[in-house]
Amino acid sequence: MVASGRAQRLLGRVTAGIPESESPVTHVASLPAQPSRFADWPDWAPEAVVTALRECGVERPWTHQVEAASAAWAGEHVVVATGTASGKSLAYQLPVLSRLVADDKAGALYLSPTKALGADQLRSVSSLDIKGVRAATYDGDTPLAERDWVRAHSRWVFTNPDMLHRGILSAHTKWSRLFRKLSYVVVDECHGYRGVFGSHVALLLRRLQRVARHYGSDPVFVLASATTAEPAAFARRLTGKECRAVVDDGSPRGSRTVALWEPPLLDDFGGENGAPIRRSAGAETARILAELVIEGARSLAFVRSRRGAELTALGARRILSEVDPELPERVAAYRAGFLPEERRALEKALLTGDLLGVATTNALELGVDIAGLDAVVLAGYPGTLASFWQQAGRAGRSGDEALVVFVARDDPLDTYLVHHPAAVLERPVETAVLDPGNPYVLAPQLACAAAELPLTTGELELFGGEQARQVVDSLVADRLLRRRASGWYWTSRDRPHGEVDIRGSGGDQVAVVEADTGRLLGTVDFGSSFTTVHPGAVYLHQGVSYVVDDLDLADGLAMVHAEDPEWTTSAREVVDVAVLDVAERTDYGGVSVYLGEVAVTSQVVGYLRRLPSGEVLDQVPLDLPEQVLRTRAVWYTVTEELLVGTGSSGRTPGSAGLVPAAVPGALHAAEHAAIGLLPLFATCDRWDIGGLSTALHADTGEATVFVHDGHPGGAGFADRGHSALVPWLAATREAIISCECPAGCPSCVQSPKCGNGNEPLDKAGAVAVLDTVLGALRRHGARHGHEVDEVVEDQAATEASATAR
Repeated sequence: MVASGRAQRLLGRVTAGIPESESPVTHVASLPAQPSRFADWPDWAPEAVVTALRECGVERPWTHQVEAASAAWAGEHVVVATGTASGKSLAYQLPVLSRLVADDKAGALYLSPTKALGADQLRSVSSLDIKGVRAATYDGDTPLAERDWVRAHSRWVFTNPDMLHRGILSAHTKWSRLFRKLSYVVVDECHGYRGVFGSHVALLLRRLQRVARHYGSDPVFVLASATTAEPAAFARRLTGKECRAVVDDGSPRGSRTVALWEPPLLDDFGGENGAPIRRSAGAETARILAELVIEGARSLAFVRSRRGAELTALGARRILSEVDPELPERVAAYRAGFLPEERRALEKALLTGDLLGVATTNALELGVDIAGLDAVVLAGYPGTLASFWQQAGRAGRSGDEALVVFVARDDPLDTYLVHHPAAVLERPVETAVLDPGNPYVLAPQLACAAAELPLTTGELELFGGEQARQVVDSLVADRLLRRRASGWYWTSRDRPHGEVDIRGSGGDQVAVVEADTGRLLGTVDFGSSFTTVHPGAVYLHQGVSYVVDDLDLADGLAMVHAEDPEWTTSAREVVDVAVLDVAERTDYGGVSVYLGEVAVTSQVVGYLRRLPSGEVLDQVPLDLPEQVLRTRAVWYTVTEELLVGTGSSGRTPGSAGLVPAAVPGALHAAEHAAIGLLPLFATCDRWDIGGLSTALHADTGEATVFVHDGHPGGAGFADRGHSALVPWLAATREAIISCECPAGCPSCVQSPKCGNGNEPLDKAGAVAVLDTVLGALRRHGARHGHEVDEVVEDQAATEASATAR
């Protein structure tokens, strides 16, 4: 399909001057507009509320808004899962505001995963100016002087899970006024609660329910989500309540043009081991963003990392400075880690249109409600289809036509997607993965619950039944809880809340401080500090480059000085995996598949310095401590007989036919590619998972490939890979063989975080290994992955057949 109208002009602008034979655009799709479907205002809504909403421009509500609001008013727990800009806010504002008007003692709580979204929704409610609502924010940015007022007077408190955990439930006696008549709990953008963070939030909401019951209330939950698979089931896992799903979207939607874009190969430069490399997605996105700004298009560019957002904004500014000296000021970066006043100023500039182009992390995926954006650029796949469409949906939010450009990174999954449009455009979104039974999550949450109110036997069912009882017993054995006839009691005067990291980042924040001035630049989480602010690392903040002088892990400080070197840095680490427990094992005639618990030992041992072209200057050694992670993994083993087979001149069916020296490189390449493709099947991204491959593993006694979750206790990703093993490995194989490079590159088998510098790697050997594994699984009737969508599996099978021919 071809683009039309405004979107066509914008796409023409960003591709101007590129010969058609060299076009980076691999596919263009036009998504049609959708008309609106209206409903009447419900009879139960007070006139004051309806009048206020009408005065703000909502003459009539859409059908899904009334359906969800009426169910919530009737006391049903509801999840409304409709598209971006479908007015989900009104679906919960209508019943909440109506209750607050009808009952002057009723209260409500609003939870959002980001401060920006919470601030935006508070502005929306405050603009209605309904008497007696007294909506207010209570988050980390709320001044101390205002917090007492919020506790004493606010009837609708806007907060986030972090503050609910640390500031509200931990001090619930100070919030008794709100809890006594807590009528509604709104959980906005709930699809973002996945993995370890989602598991913590699920238990946090159970803690909220028991505290509310303690004060005599039983609130109705209203959840808002982007389009997601099985929203009712997911909402039930998250809240522990049966929820009604509202999915029939009655809102209008402007047409959108989606262009898939693969950056060109660089002719003059090679990457690690001489592999061909593509122009980076960040550099390509910076050029596209600059062209959109020149065209006067209000645009967002979503970039995968904080550093990437800074670099993209810098690149766009440089290009614009050569066109008009005033244009660079209309481009900025927006990301987590900025100070509160910096975030607020950027959000205001976005809303007023003073900024035309913004390079952002996913901090704005769920954030400010910006109407009238002309274009969105995605620099790399955001990890899930739900996030992809959430980010893409930021364009055309006023119902106008808009352009969406997905720029592939040099990565197996991105490469696969830009050459298989159906995997993006026709595949249903994923089911969000979370596991409230994860003992690394359940134990600290139960400790916090007991510190809030003594735990009773009956309440353990709310937290997982027998599994919760086992965790409580272990807490008693560790003398953290004391058993009494009436329940389990917290033993310390100090509450545990401050020690529990619900974001799963692995510890407290590390402050990034300019050594000369003592100025706080920002923060990074403890777990990522080893790779982002190690000594020698190049750190970017608000377009200014700094180099890290020292990382003090004990004090949580990274000291930096301003410097703008010509290179960037990327950490290198070594990894070892030990098998602790096997939960499942299935044998398939020389290939065995496992799911279980492992211990992953990792250590950052150095970093690479790279030029902007991608060329590696050198590797600098580091001496940082080891980190040990107990988590979940999926792994497979292959016997030596199958791997070596009878040699390449006489391969037997199902045998790789590899010479022994090629086995480590073949396994390593297969591992890298599998990690790159798992986000196609699990609700994760590449940085949520890790892996290891070895020709002879001490615990299995055979050639082994591990893929493991990157969070303590696991986040459900390895389990999802295990259940989708056949289509996952089939897509992995197809991604490798369809790559045009001769011997392996970042688009197929090289990894950006490989601790061994991407050595050894054998692209052809990886295909042989995957042929062997898939052949064994299929010959012996493997049932892994039968529930995964057929689009990807059919494509992989078609490509495999074509290659064989």
